Amino acid sequence: MADVITYREAVAEGIAREMRRDASVVCLGEDIGAAGGVFKTATGLREEFGPERVWDTPISEQAIVGAAMGAAMTGMRPVVEIMFSDFLACCWDYLANEIPKVRYMTGGQVTVPLVVRTANGGGLGFGAQHSQATENWALTVPGLRIAAPATPADVVGMMAAAIRSDDPVVFFEHKGLLASKGPPAPPDHVVELGRASVVREGGDVTLVALASMVPLALKAADLLAGEGIEADVVDLRCLVPLDAATVLASLGRTSRLVTVEENPYQGGWGATVVSVVADEGFGLLDAPVRRVAGECVPLPFADALEEQVIPTVDKVVTEVRRLAAY
Repeated sequence: MADVITYREAVAEGIAREMRRDASVVCLGEDIGAAGGVFKTATGLREEFGPERVWDTPISEQAIVGAAMGAAMTGMRPVVEIMFSDFLACCWDYLANEIPKVRYMTGGQVTVPLVVRTANGGGLGFGAQHSQATENWALTVPGLRIAAPATPADVVGMMAAAIRSDDPVVFFEHKGLLASKGPPAPPDHVVELGRASVVREGGDVTLVALASMVPLALKAADLLAGEGIEADVVDLRCLVPLDAATVLASLGRTSRLVTVEENPYQGGWGATVVSVVADEGFGLLDAPVRRVAGECVPLPFADALEEQVIPTVDKVVTEVRRLAAY
């Protein structure tokens, strides 16, 4: 086994492991067959499992997700690729009105066990229609699970849990992390959805982050450590289920909280975390809560402008310094 694996390779590895384990798992999406996916996250799947289980589709998000819904309702476990998370808007009726409601509306007689994978987030200069972090869209829909791994091993482990889930899962793969490297997942690796991870320990402030914001928060924490401020960094991993217990336990050690999210400030997941803390952990706080989030503007193409809109290490460090001095 290799010493390291890329996040991109981990996506294909995670899917392949589940396809080997369960013959009902199939993949469908645009260019995921011979081309291996536009981001090369499906490389090798068509070669190993054949066109019967890895289906290239027309360019129609509605058709892709609608077909997957029907397949899931009749006993298969489809893994769908929507090329960019921005394009979830094209199949939103299925994702918001149909798929998450079936199990409830049939009294549990019909489940829809499918995974919608999608390339999410900015930082690469792809512009306003191909760079959004859209976890907060899915967060508004009851009945969807929401996963957003930050490391290659978590990609594999959370993919296993997502594909095995009888609830529909939206699985956000961050474009800015695809080339990042980390230790490979051990055999049979499964990471329970809704289990956050404390990826750095410190007693002065809690940084809660997701996906590409996790390495960013870790970089900020390293800089702050040089100033004598030690940060506890929590990788949420999932938004639904939300592991509020791990956040509150961290806050019990630090008494200061900063959420770091790429979603726009308006309606971002950080607001939900903060509201839970206000309800269940207000007495733990020794300072106001801060949210570092995306600005409420369309994302620019230009690198220098995009950096103004999405969170950066400097923005996190500035907020933590402010809290430390409170």
